[in-house]
Amino acid sequence: MLELENICFERENRKILDNINLNLDTDQFIAITGPNGSGKSTLVKIIMGIEKPDSGKIIWQGKEITSLSIHERANLGISFAFQQPVKFKGITVYDLLKIASKKEINKKQACEILSKVGLCANEYVDREVNGSLSGGELKRIEIATVAVRETTLTIFDEPEAGIDLWSFNNLIEIFESMRNMIKGTTLIISHQERILTIADQIILMKAGKIEKIGTSEEILNEHIKAAQCCKLKR
Repeated sequence: MLELENICFERENRKILDNINLNLDTDQFIAITGPNGSGKSTLVKIIMGIEKPDSGKIIWQGKEITSLSIHERANLGISFAFQQPVKFKGITVYDLLKIASKKEINKKQACEILSKVGLCANEYVDREVNGSLSGGELKRIEIATVAVRETTLTIFDEPEAGIDLWSFNNLIEIFESMRNMIKGTTLIISHQERILTIADQIILMKAGKIEKIGTSEEILNEHIKAAQCCKLKR
């Protein structure tokens, strides 16, 4: 579905991505993890077109999209959810869902989507998407807008960032049911073990390179063993 060929990205004489080669399969829940500064966010921004690689190719469903804009990639079925969801003064949740869906949906349909992400639909459908909403509420609304688009590839950049523990626990439940809610492949950057555990595949990055790709069981078991080894050495 998505192929990255020899992707390189450098800023201020520092290699942020160093010759990345990656194939993403269809209909999988894939997590990217690794230390801070390993290039995770840059990688997904390059996939979305927010950043442009210095070299390499991006192939989407057999077509090269390296030079395409964010808008063009979105039209091809790629969507992106930021760490900090955007606020829209003067726009209601219902307005946002209609814009995201690119088709006419009624309030009943909008309420059904909101219910799937754990929001009491009647309380939120006519609310303005502004600073009165908490971080957890904004995250759920953003997931709802992604779900209603039904894109082929959905990217989340650290969705747990900036939300409280209660909201995080509820967010986990939402991601556990995302296979039924969002069609296609989900690509998520996360450090949280509870999110990594439900992934079909984990991509481990380090210093701008892909260190390893494996199942959640393989990667997490290796991580636990490494952590235990470090403790013993101390």
